Amino acid sequence: MIQTVKNYIKQRFFPPDIIEKNSVDAYDIWAEHYDAQPGNLMLDLDEVLFPRLVTDTVIAGKNVADIGCGTGRHWEKMFALNPGRLTGFDTSGGMLSRLQQKFPSANIYRITDDLFGDMPSGSFDTIVSTLTVAHIKNIEVALQAWMRILKPTGDIIITDFHPQTLANGGKRTFKHGSSFIAVENYVHPVNTIKDLLLNNGFKLIAEEEIKIDETMKHYYANKNALHVYDKYKGFPIIYGLHLTRTDGTE
Repeated sequence: MIQTVKNYIKQRFFPPDIIEKNSVDAYDIWAEHYDAQPGNLMLDLDEVLFPRLVTDTVIAGKNVADIGCGTGRHWEKMFALNPGRLTGFDTSGGMLSRLQQKFPSANIYRITDDLFGDMPSGSFDTIVSTLTVAHIKNIEVALQAWMRILKPTGDIIITDFHPQTLANGGKRTFKHGSSFIAVENYVHPVNTIKDLLLNNGFKLIAEEEIKIDETMKHYYANKNALHVYDKYKGFPIIYGLHLTRTDGTE
């Protein structure tokens, strides 16, 4: 009885042990259950942002790269917008395997570095990257590579965990067995990403941000994590960007 009470107190009032893993190892573990996550706040908010940023004008008839495609969460939505070709890139073999199970004819590539050396310059009209940027250590190198494989009049659309919350201790976690795994993240200020692109011939088309508010409280309550809600209420939790590059004739 005493041990039961101690276990309850530990589970209720103290955070469980969290093991941090790099993004490749973490997503290989997560892949099996990634598509079955009811009540995942980040995924639900990404579903809100995605259609605001990714419209038929950047997808229809276009050669599209989904960088950090994971299991292809957004692929049905993008296929409905009639891309000319859709190619998925990810560092996790486990996630790509799940994507291929869902879309057997999918064009997929496993990312082994940030340079995309196997991709010819100017290969894509549009790059979409959702919930991925903070997993990239050297964002400047990565964005330079994205710009190289993008056509001169291409679009880049990004959504991700907001760096302000990450910088204040926010974590991207999932449950595995009796423990929790946190995915390694790097803090890249939104202005850093924007400036890198704006200084290379892009212009900002749209910028979105969603803050933690009362409507999200139940996500934390359902996980016995109201202390986390109290800490981060009012913080921006997710952001989105759409930038386009022109050939200079406009």
